[in-house]
Amino acid sequence: MKTLLHFFDQSVERFHDNIYLWENRGHGYQGTSYGNTRDQVNRFAAGLVSLGIKKGDRIALLSEARNDWVICEFGILFSGAVNVPLSVRMNEPDEFKFRLNHSGARMMIASGNQVDKIRRLRSELPLLEKIIILDDVALISPDEVFLRDICIAGDLFLADHRAVFNETVSSVTPDDYANISYTSGTTADPKGIILTHRNYVANIEQGYSLMDISENFTTLLILPWDHAFAHTAGIYCFMGKGASIASVQLGKTPMEALKNLPKNIREIRPCLLFSVPAIAKNFKKSIERTIKASGPVAEVLFAFAMKVAFAYNGNGWNRGKGLKMFLKPLIPVFDRLFFRKIREGFGGRLEFFIGGGALLDIEFQRFFYAIGIPMMQGYGLTEASPFISSNSIKRHKLGSSGYLVANLKLKICDEAGMALRQGEKGEIVVKGENVMAGYWMNEEATRNTLKNGWLHTGDLGYLDDEGFLYVLGRFKSLLIADDGEKYSPEGMEEAYASQSGFIEQCVLCNNQKPYTIALVVPNRETLLQYLSEKELDPASLEGQNAALKKIDQEFQEYRSGNKYETMFPQRWLPVAIGILDEAFTEENHLLNFQLKTVRGRVVDKYAQKINYLYTPAGKNIYNEQNLRAMKGLLSG
Repeated sequence: MKTLLHFFDQSVERFHDNIYLWENRGHGYQGTSYGNTRDQVNRFAAGLVSLGIKKGDRIALLSEARNDWVICEFGILFSGAVNVPLSVRMNEPDEFKFRLNHSGARMMIASGNQVDKIRRLRSELPLLEKIIILDDVALISPDEVFLRDICIAGDLFLADHRAVFNETVSSVTPDDYANISYTSGTTADPKGIILTHRNYVANIEQGYSLMDISENFTTLLILPWDHAFAHTAGIYCFMGKGASIASVQLGKTPMEALKNLPKNIREIRPCLLFSVPAIAKNFKKSIERTIKASGPVAEVLFAFAMKVAFAYNGNGWNRGKGLKMFLKPLIPVFDRLFFRKIREGFGGRLEFFIGGGALLDIEFQRFFYAIGIPMMQGYGLTEASPFISSNSIKRHKLGSSGYLVANLKLKICDEAGMALRQGEKGEIVVKGENVMAGYWMNEEATRNTLKNGWLHTGDLGYLDDEGFLYVLGRFKSLLIADDGEKYSPEGMEEAYASQSGFIEQCVLCNNQKPYTIALVVPNRETLLQYLSEKELDPASLEGQNAALKKIDQEFQEYRSGNKYETMFPQRWLPVAIGILDEAFTEENHLLNFQLKTVRGRVVDKYAQKINYLYTPAGKNIYNEQNLRAMKGLLSG
């Protein structure tokens, strides 16, 4: 069995002169080879050993995506230490304080943009000995040091103590810890997921069982690099095949970096991209805006082209089969008219997306499939390193999360933990070498999640007759009717927000009640544009009623006789709608730093409104609470 260190060294030996890392610091993308990356890793790792880092010590890493992220992670691992990756999206001092103190991190690596987050609580971090800063900053304290100085110390150490360094590297085993990755902590203290070297290498090998990566492949790794999906799928899987990863050009703010994304995609011309629903939604909106700007004729033709492509593609598994074959001659025509031009906007080399991180609405999948860059939905969680299943170019079915990776056992269990038959819905439970070692310093959580080596995911799903896995959502998020029947709302919530330009966010609730209700954050800009077209004043009662009516109409599209009538069971569609005038954000703690809705906090905050929606008055979309909320929303 290999460690990540063996895995890295083997890749360097095989692909020494290939470009591994692409980075743009404002003067175009510059490449760093596999060989040069190893040189930098060894210098930094030796510098850490010279500072007294011992095997098993924890070092935290807080930085935007960049070459130094990879160099620091592998430097930590080659020193025998454990990386504790932290999200740059975190801003609350308590979030950092808990993770650093709980992990017992001896040192902290931070970029210049992030270091002040740690400095502000320095006195509350008694175990933290040193902060290593990646960038030049004006002033540093005695317990701070620059990355470059650590590397210089590493050069001296390697010159005089190469045997000691080699011995340190050789002492690392497959069962040693590589990362402690903390959950978002939406309902309690975050849990530190312990992933070993073998967990990662096993999961990389499992990932290769589903799809191939060529050494000529390049990706722009747009997800945060501490994110389990980007970490394994991007940094590690590309490394094992000698391929290249590029980081998004940094800015002084996250928004500035986001603005660099379209330009960077054109510069890097990625062969595949990793995506999550929020990013997919932005790409789709951008494409639709471009088509709309081309004029009404182009808009109508594009809509027809998409309709034909949807019909021909089916669910992917049955693409072009049966009567669908008669649509085949139209596909290249529409490809020349529209789809090829859209693909050129992604650099012209993009073969497919891999989607993960959360459930992806099937309409998104149909959309990107139609334009020739299918979004292959996968499923996993950090506790599994993270791959469990994925669709691939060779085998895919839209709406599913694909086939299981190789060398992984899976069963679907009922609430008593008994295995169910194929096709029956229950908890997804898996077992394999990719499953975590446990939760750091949390034996109770480990016992509740790992049982006889089986990882209980907490996710609801089933396997269909062809072996495709369907993930329906979290057990804890289920709608529960008054007769005890259960249903996962996550796919519905995603559909409402993605398929309607008037609904920005949505949470469905039903806790043993006669019907389901919806808490809705409308899209203010779209509503204002709609009212302007109707020549209605948003400050008037007439305008506010019209806005409420429009929101209601969007939900009615899912009822019998309307556009999306077959998408979801009618009994779970919301009967009452509550309008919210405040979006779910990280600042109000209704989104976590992974941009997922913290359902429990939403329910707690709006408990009174939820109760009101179960009254006769609350069922009326034009109720006084909704009018008041809509007035506040439209007035800004």
